[in-house]
Amino acid sequence: MIKKILFLSILCLIFSSPYLFGQACTILGQNPSTAFPVCGTDTFSQITVPICGTKTIPVPCNDGAPYYDKNPFWYKFTCFQAGTLGLLITPNNLQDDYDWQLFDITGHDPNDIYSQANLFIVGNWSAEAGLTGASNAGTSAIECAGYGHSPFSKMPVLQQNHNYLLLISHFTDTQSGYSLSFGGGTASITDPTNPKLASAIATCDASILTLKLNKKMKCSTLAADGSDFTIFPAVATVVGAVATSCTSGFDMDSITIHLSAPLPIGNYTLSIKNGSDGNTLLDNCNRNVPVGDNVPFVISPVAPTPMDSITPVACSPSTLQLVFKKKMKCSSIAADGSDFTITGPYPVTISGAAGTCSNDLSSTITIQLSSPIVNKGVYTITLKNGSDGNTIFDECAQQTPAGSSLNFNAVDTVSANFTYQIYFGCKRDTIAFAHDGRNDVNSWNWTFDNGATSNLQNPQMIYSIFGLKQATLVVSNGVCKDSVSATIDLNNTLKSIFETSSVVCPNDSALFRDHSIGNITQWNWDFGNGSNSNVQNPPAQQYPTALTDKTFPVTLIVRDNIGCADTSLQQIKVVASCYIAIPSAFTPNGDGLNDYLYPLNAYKADNLIFKVYNRFGQEVFSTTDWTKKWDGTINGKPQSTGTYVWFLQYTHRDTGKQYNLKGSTILIR
Repeated sequence: MIKKILFLSILCLIFSSPYLFGQACTILGQNPSTAFPVCGTDTFSQITVPICGTKTIPVPCNDGAPYYDKNPFWYKFTCFQAGTLGLLITPNNLQDDYDWQLFDITGHDPNDIYSQANLFIVGNWSAEAGLTGASNAGTSAIECAGYGHSPFSKMPVLQQNHNYLLLISHFTDTQSGYSLSFGGGTASITDPTNPKLASAIATCDASILTLKLNKKMKCSTLAADGSDFTIFPAVATVVGAVATSCTSGFDMDSITIHLSAPLPIGNYTLSIKNGSDGNTLLDNCNRNVPVGDNVPFVISPVAPTPMDSITPVACSPSTLQLVFKKKMKCSSIAADGSDFTITGPYPVTISGAAGTCSNDLSSTITIQLSSPIVNKGVYTITLKNGSDGNTIFDECAQQTPAGSSLNFNAVDTVSANFTYQIYFGCKRDTIAFAHDGRNDVNSWNWTFDNGATSNLQNPQMIYSIFGLKQATLVVSNGVCKDSVSATIDLNNTLKSIFETSSVVCPNDSALFRDHSIGNITQWNWDFGNGSNSNVQNPPAQQYPTALTDKTFPVTLIVRDNIGCADTSLQQIKVVASCYIAIPSAFTPNGDGLNDYLYPLNAYKADNLIFKVYNRFGQEVFSTTDWTKKWDGTINGKPQSTGTYVWFLQYTHRDTGKQYNLKGSTILIR
C-alpha cells in the first residue's frame, strides 16, 4: 500500500508540473511581443512571477541540457550610445535561481528569438542561486547550465540604434520576484529625447482627435477620462482618451481623444495638463511631458482629398506608392488598377491597385505595373473613374475628382559591364579598365583582388605578380545600381626551368629536358662543354673524363613572344669513377684523409643497404644513403682498432642487376 501511494503521488506531481507540461504565458510582459519597455535610469521591480512557459531557447552551449523560457518576463530597450552594458538581477529570495539571455532583434520580429540562434548576444544559465547579471566580474559571454558556473557573464557591447530583448527566466518555482537594474557599462539605453506632443488631427465629423506623441510613453500614465488634455477655444471638452496599443503592450505613441461635441470650422490648440491621475504623460524613463505643452490643429471644411505625393521611385519600379493626407477607403479602390492611368515617353500599363488596409482605410495606395519602368523620363499618373464606376473616396466619404494627377521621374537602368586593355611587360603588367558611363552613371566603385579600390571611371592597375586577377565594378546613377566581376588572365609569366643529370659517370651522356613556363619562342642552351643548342629539348651531351671530379655550368635562356627573357643555371658534376667499392681500411683520426667507411662512388646504386658489424656480431652502423658515412664511433664513442665486417646490398641503375656483397675493413687508429 505504501508503494502504491508513493507511485500515485509521483504521477500526480508529474501531471501537475507546469515546468514539464508548461502552460501558455498570457500575461503582458511574459511573451517577446509584449515585452516591458525599460530605461537605463530606473530599477524595474517585479513582485511575483507567474508560472508558465517552457518554449525552447537557442543557447550556444553544447552540453545537451534543455534551455527554456521558464516562468519568463521580457524587457525591451534601444541603445542610444554604443558601449558595454552592465545589468543586475536581484532576487527577492536570494535562494532563488534566475537565468537570463540578451538578444539583438534589430530588424526582426521579437518571436524570431525562438528560432534564430544568431540573435544571441550574451546570457547566463548558471544553477547558482542569488545575484546574477553582466559585469566586469564576468569572463564569458555565455555561462551554461549547471553548478560551478559563474552567475555573472561579461558585459555585452551594444550597437547604437539597435533594438534589444532581455529574457529573465525564473528556474525556481517559488513565484517570488526580483529587481532589475542597469549600470557599470559605457552604453546608454536612456532615450535623450524629451517627451512632448507631436501633432493632432481631427476625424471627419470633428468629434474625435488623433494625437501623435514624439516617442513611446507609458500607457499607465494616460488618464482614461481625458483629463490630461484641454482644448482652446473651449467650444467642446475632452471626455475620454484611449491608446489602442495599450491593449497588447505597455507603451504608446498615438492617442485617440474623444470630445463632448463636434468642433466647428476653425483653428484650435490641444494642451496637456496634470490629469485626474496627478500627472501628464510619462515616458519609459519617467520623464513627463511639460504642463502646457501644446499642438495646434485645424478643423477645415470637408473637401475631397487630392493625391498628395509619390514615394521615391526605385530603380526599374514594378510598383508605385501614392500617399494621401487623409486615409482613403479601400473599398473604393478598383482592384484591377483601372482608377489610374500613366502616360510618359514610353508606354506603361497598370495591372492592379491596393491599399494597406485597416478597418477599410489606408493612407497609401500601391499601383502594380504590368512590367517595370526601365526608361528614363517624366511620367504622369492620373486619376479616373475605374471599372467600379468611381474614382476613390477618403475616410470622410469625399470623392477625389477625376483628372487629379502627379508627375514622377524614372531613370534608366544601368550596366556595370566594363572593358579592359592589357599592356604586357617583362616585370610588370598594366591593365587599363574602362566603363562607358551610359545612362547617367555617376558613381564607380572598383575592387581588385590585391585589396586595392578606385572611384575613377577608368582606372589603371599595375601588377608585378602575373596570373589570374579579379576585378569587380559597382556602378550607380543615384537610383539604379549594377555590379559585374571579371577574371583576367595575365598569362605572360616567364620562368626558365630545366631537368638534367646532377651527376655524370665516365662515358655516360647528360640528358636535358625543358620545363620552362611561358609563351616561349626561343631557347638558348650553353652546356659548359663548349656546345650550344637552340632547340627546346636538345640532344644528349658528352663531357670529358678527368682523374678528379669536375663541375660544368649549364645555362638555359628562354625568351617569350613579347621579347622578355629569363635564365636558369645548374651545375653538372662529372665524376672520375662510378665503380662501387668498399675501402679495406680507414683511419678516423680527423686528418681529412680516409676518415670514414662507406661505399665509394655509389652514384648508380639504387635500394642500397650498407651495414657494419664488430667482431662480437654487434651492428655498429647502418644506412640506406651511401653518402652517409661511418666515422668509427657508436653513440659518439670511438670504437677500438680491429677488423669490422660489412654487408652491401643494392641494385645497379643501368643494368637492374642486384648485388649482395660482404667483406671486411680494418679500423686503424
